[in-house]
Amino acid sequence: MAALPRVVVITDWGLPDLVERLRAVAAAHGPQVAIQHRAPGMVLRDYLARARQLATLSHTHGTPLFVNARLDVALLCGAHLHLPGEAPWPSEVRPLLPAHRWISQAVHGADEAPRTHEADLALVSPVFAPGSKPGDTRPTLGAEGFTRLAQALPCPAYALGGISPSSAVTLRGAYGVAAISGVLAAPDPVEACRALLDALR
Repeated sequence: MAALPRVVVITDWGLPDLVERLRAVAAAHGPQVAIQHRAPGMVLRDYLARARQLATLSHTHGTPLFVNARLDVALLCGAHLHLPGEAPWPSEVRPLLPAHRWISQAVHGADEAPRTHEADLALVSPVFAPGSKPGDTRPTLGAEGFTRLAQALPCPAYALGGISPSSAVTLRGAYGVAAISGVLAAPDPVEACRALLDALR
């Protein structure tokens, strides 16, 4: 099986040039970066259409694509699957996916660690205050809290929430990071992604 990506870029469909930004990142960084298709509240037919658009981009550049929450859409698009906290557990979904598909699991605290059994990776959040959610009042884990939680997981941990190159270098136990605004809202998403990859090295 291919190596896991180091950076997961989560979509923000409010950006008018989102696909162009993702295409540039994928062309520059290929399989080191994954895209997670997330669109809260989007009509399912539109969600599927955009997933298919991203799947074409993904296949062109060898960039893994994760679909948020929808097993049916992931299967239709040949994508990997991301499971939010309220979704079925990876152990329940795994038998329905082809053997080469990955499952990522959202984790927000130690009580959710058991969910990651049979997950390939976990997106741990919020580590720092999310730049894409200025009204988010959830307590943050911080670097030390992230490290403790990452050590309790049976799969690679990715830090999500307020991630920048300077904060990424403080994270012990992080296999990778995930970002929305940290990449997509940057003046140059390609360079923003490169800086995160450099910080992880």
